Amino acid sequence: MEEQRVPVVGPPQWWRSGPSWWRQEEQGRWPWRSTVVVTAFVLLGSNFAAKEQVGERADLDAFARVLLLVAGLLLLWRHRYPVAVAFGTAGAAMVYLGAGYPYGPVFLTVAISCFNAIVAGHRRAAWAAMGTLWVGHVLVAHWLYQWLPPSGDSAAPWGQEGVVAAWVVAIVALSELVRTRREQWAKERAERAQAARRRADEERLRIARELHDVLAHSISVINVQAGVGLALLDSDPEQARTALTTIKAQSKEALGEVRQVLDTLRAPGDAPRAPAPGLDRLPELVDQAAGAGLTVEVHGTPPPLPPGTDLAAFRIVQEALTNVVRHSGSRHARVHLEHEGGALRIRVDDDGPATGADAGGSGNGLAGMRERAAALGGTIEAGPRADGGFRVLAVLPLSVKEDDR
Repeated sequence: MEEQRVPVVGPPQWWRSGPSWWRQEEQGRWPWRSTVVVTAFVLLGSNFAAKEQVGERADLDAFARVLLLVAGLLLLWRHRYPVAVAFGTAGAAMVYLGAGYPYGPVFLTVAISCFNAIVAGHRRAAWAAMGTLWVGHVLVAHWLYQWLPPSGDSAAPWGQEGVVAAWVVAIVALSELVRTRREQWAKERAERAQAARRRADEERLRIARELHDVLAHSISVINVQAGVGLALLDSDPEQARTALTTIKAQSKEALGEVRQVLDTLRAPGDAPRAPAPGLDRLPELVDQAAGAGLTVEVHGTPPPLPPGTDLAAFRIVQEALTNVVRHSGSRHARVHLEHEGGALRIRVDDDGPATGADAGGSGNGLAGMRERAAALGGTIEAGPRADGGFRVLAVLPLSVKEDDR
């Protein structure tokens, strides 16, 4: 249905979930491609950094390359074990730093793992991992450097710690921003899905009410006329022919209305092929009731009504008359239409007596009338009258708020 096509609100999909390979990794696949790319970058970048820092830091040896490889390959498990990977990459970087190897992209693995942990909701663990690495860097650069390689190394300037702290804060801030936005997008998606389900449920209820009202009225008339036709088939063939003609006309009209309701499912958004029924078709309704043996008097003229209110008013009168045919022993009903105080009052009376326990329509028909009235901000009162018979009183507002349409 058209209500289920919810427009996308917010940033484009690629920004919400990242590139396609990132989305595939988050769906449970192993992040092979991104891990290989990051590991290769760390190894090549560290070689380049070592050439730039010759004489200042220790040369890259086999142990250094193992540390770089371990730090990179740990990212392969970052989606499954984000906390362990965050501490693992931080530990590998700390050992690499303590061994006096050149500064370089090894810290990229820590940044990626901690970013992933924060986005996954493990905020404190990621903060602890980055905080531990930063404390370790402070200790190595300003105290332990005397006993650690390379020999002859001097203390790092304190201004360098401000730069490191700034990078840590930037990573944390970016990670928190992404985590917050993703939570907000997830909440928005859930709300849109819930709204779509609610609109779909409302549309199903509307269609169910339409089908019930159309079929209940038409089948009631057909049932009465079929009984008349069978009773008079031998004694009064002409009257039986009239009953059959009424059945044919009523069934054709019912099929047309059912087809109109079903067309809204087949072609959502298209204009209906026929206008929705309203109180202007009340004379047809009276004629159909007469065909079922019910005499209906109509008093009053309705004012111009919004389409939704006009349809609801017609269906309420139709269902009330159908209930008289099905559940009342009276063959006479009165319909009163009044409008005052910004409301349309519809009163349908019959003189009874009731022919069953569900007289007056205590099933889906009455529930459907109440739903129609409530959807427009109106009310329905139905029950036996003190002097006998049954009364249905509907009060519908003449103006409908935008959010009620």
